[in-house]
Amino acid sequence: MWCDMLLWIYTVLLCTVLSFGFGHACDYDLYKCGAWALGDIQIGMLSSIFPKVENLYSRGAPDIYNCSGFNSGSFVRMLNFIYTIETINNSSFLPGVRLGYHICDTCCHASKAIQSTEHLLALNNTEPGRCGLIQTPRVKAIIGARYSEVSISVARLLSLYMVPQISGSSSAEALSDRLRYPSFLRTIPSDIHQMKALAKLMSHFEWDWVGVIHGDDDYGKNALQGFLDNAENENVCTAFIETLPYYLDFKDIDNMIQKVVQTIQNSTANVVLIILREELVHKLFTEVIKQNISRTWIASDAWSVSRNIGDMNGINNIGDVFGFSFITGPNPGFNEYLQNLAITLGTENKFIEEYQKLGKDKDYLTKVVDINQVYADRLAVLSIAHSLKKILKCNQTTCPGNKDFPPYELLNELKQVNFTLDNQTFYFNTSGNFVNGYDLMNWAQNKSSGQREFVVVGAYKLEQEQIYIDKSIPWYNSNSNTIPISICSDACPPGKAKKLSKKSCCHECIDCLEGTYSNGTNHQNCLPCQNGTWSLKGWTHCTTRKEVYWMWDGPRAIIFLVFAMAGFLLLFMNLIIYLVFRKSPVIKQAGGYIYLLIMVGLALSYTSVIIFIGKPNVHKCRARQVLYGLGFSLIVSCILVKALRTFVAFLPRYRQHNFKKFYKPPVIIGSGTFIQVLICIFWLVFDSPSVEALTSNDSMEITIQCIEGSGMGFGFMLCYIALLALICFILAFKGRKAPQRFNETGHIILSMLIYLFVWVCFTPIYVARKVERYSIQAAAVLVSSYGIIFCHFAPKWYMALCKKKDEVTMEAYIAQACNSRPSIASILTTSSGVESLNSETGLHFSASQISMNSNDTGNDYTISTACALHANKFSSSQQIIRKRFHRRSI
Repeated sequence: MWCDMLLWIYTVLLCTVLSFGFGHACDYDLYKCGAWALGDIQIGMLSSIFPKVENLYSRGAPDIYNCSGFNSGSFVRMLNFIYTIETINNSSFLPGVRLGYHICDTCCHASKAIQSTEHLLALNNTEPGRCGLIQTPRVKAIIGARYSEVSISVARLLSLYMVPQISGSSSAEALSDRLRYPSFLRTIPSDIHQMKALAKLMSHFEWDWVGVIHGDDDYGKNALQGFLDNAENENVCTAFIETLPYYLDFKDIDNMIQKVVQTIQNSTANVVLIILREELVHKLFTEVIKQNISRTWIASDAWSVSRNIGDMNGINNIGDVFGFSFITGPNPGFNEYLQNLAITLGTENKFIEEYQKLGKDKDYLTKVVDINQVYADRLAVLSIAHSLKKILKCNQTTCPGNKDFPPYELLNELKQVNFTLDNQTFYFNTSGNFVNGYDLMNWAQNKSSGQREFVVVGAYKLEQEQIYIDKSIPWYNSNSNTIPISICSDACPPGKAKKLSKKSCCHECIDCLEGTYSNGTNHQNCLPCQNGTWSLKGWTHCTTRKEVYWMWDGPRAIIFLVFAMAGFLLLFMNLIIYLVFRKSPVIKQAGGYIYLLIMVGLALSYTSVIIFIGKPNVHKCRARQVLYGLGFSLIVSCILVKALRTFVAFLPRYRQHNFKKFYKPPVIIGSGTFIQVLICIFWLVFDSPSVEALTSNDSMEITIQCIEGSGMGFGFMLCYIALLALICFILAFKGRKAPQRFNETGHIILSMLIYLFVWVCFTPIYVARKVERYSIQAAAVLVSSYGIIFCHFAPKWYMALCKKKDEVTMEAYIAQACNSRPSIASILTTSSGVESLNSETGLHFSASQISMNSNDTGNDYTISTACALHANKFSSSQQIIRKRFHRRSI
């Protein structure tokens, strides 16, 4: 017990401290929340008499909201709320019970509305959300707000306390969500029905090309989406969609309105739907009248019966105006109440005092506001009264029930309410909405006053979902008093279709997509191409696609064929030089039969390039890759022999013996080529190249090309050649210090660098599967082949054709070797296949120091002997030396 008492004392103290700490939360001008009357049961109301908040952009602290303006329509709604409550109090409907009220203004701003709502809930001196939930607040229900943007914000807060909120004008579809807004009810239908009615109205008059202007608040966004969904079903298209800010104090509102009006003027749509609050429409029509624009305007319920707009100067010049309003009804005695407006004794009403300061006539309110349009607010109060009658268990004389009941009891009773008024039955459906339909309003011109009158010309029934027109309509937006035309475009020509993504809409003529065509006018859909034919975008017929490959007469094929033939021509010329000078030291030093094997490999490579030309087939795809792989493997194996020969010749004498046993040219060349043969065989068996046909939707061509299977076999083939080339490069680089005249290491290095560089550049292009990869591959084969020719054959051509004979004789080679340093003179024997080095002190060779080439060729000639004979130029053994030198081979 003591613990409970201490907890209660702590709670009271905490609330007191919070009350002082946050005391300014409800401390603002009373006239913004300044109408109240005491009663046994209090009903709150959120009005919107002041339509504008001026200090939104300068507000940097929780100060009061500076509200301004005066909306006569909202003021009349508030008076209707008071009048209905006073009518009930003066009757015997709730005997012994007096209804009180408390009215706060929202200034049409959601945050201000929450502040006012907190004030209504805090009337029992306990602020909500600070010391716990209020189980029995004095305000049992709240009427309002007028706009959906505000009602959505307030509904979140009231749902926390389950305080009933009933609106007579907030029609946003989102408010029907029972999970998010369980305590919200309304005496009008949801916008889901209004947007469907608007779309059916346009379909009824065959307007399928309309513009839409909506607000950026929740109401405007949801209404827009609802209209677009229904417009699609009714075959209605939107010419433009423009957005205006909800708040009147938006700093750039005037410029935005001017841009919207410019869009309306430039558009071909003669019908414009406006989903905005009344004040924004007034600003918009001010600019429309100024620019003398005439259209057919469709109003949402927010302004469909706005007397403030109907009385604008020049309103008769804007064209036709239609809109749906909520079903109205009489309100007996309310007209007289407005004409004799006064504050009831025992009540406070700062709003009436504010109105009286304006100095208006007593008939002013009845002139500027259609009082029948506040019927929904009257129904809201009557719904509460009927529910209270059951909760309080009223009879003919008294209401004995508990008057301090929690609001959720009233909410539950409201959901069950069902009453009859003016020969109509009213109740809330499962979504919390009334389902009494809409009246179709036409703004008829009053020629004498220059204003508009609201005339009911039809209705929309929710159950049947149909528009009913029961009166003739005068048309002002056409010269012949006929229904205005608002369509999109003329019939579509061949190659185009009316419909692309929707069943039927404003028929923008859209090109037929690839693979479809239309050969007539105004086709609903394009026809698909048949029998393997194809068409491009916008075509009127289909044709067979053209096969694309390297045609023999194509420019690309001609270029590669010229270079391949030039390569064959160089090989033929090289063969002639070889045959003519085959006994000269130049050709012998080039390698003898290796020279011919390199030529064979090059011939295979050039042949593979030629096979790239022509229509690919499986055999061509296999042959061109295999020929290149085997050909270049043979070439690089031969060059490997030459590189190894130079490398071994430059090794120290004690290491030459270990390497000479590996120097077997036929074995090296045969093994190097045979391994590539095995790679190609496995490739052809397990992942063979094939032919593929590539097509594209935006092309009339079929690209026929080869594919190398998964690419693994092709990759192994190239990697193997690259490995041989890399070994050649390393061996040649080791023997690069030999005299330039007698070694080929520089040529080997350059040719292998060319090969490696070219194929390294080709690899990423091939991996990326670019369309040009086969052109790059053919170019890479040609460049690699020409690199071999100009690095290995061209220097020999120069030596054989351009050098003097005495510079290329055997004596000249021997003299060069003998005049060099002993360590370098041995290159003669290494390069020409005679013998290896002997020692650092002289050119003396023993029988055990015969060079590797001597073992290969059987030539036992030594450089020491050659040098001795060279010293004795007239020796008769000179002839023998030449004869033996001629018999040398690699």
